[in-house]
Amino acid sequence: MDIELARTFLEIVSTGSFIRAAERLNVAQTTVSARIRHLEQLLGRPLFIGTKAARH
Repeated sequence: MDIELARTFLEIVSTGSFIRAAERLNVAQTTVSARIRHLEQLLGRPLFIGTKAARH
């Protein structure tokens, strides 16, 4: 697994927000979303419950 995928997941859990995670990782929010989609595909399951709006 790519370490950036794991770091991104942990940052979202830590901050409670895709946007705050993006700010702390110095990447765009779309990058965070793409990384999580990729990680979800690798694991074969969703990692966060809620609507897309809840990811912001």
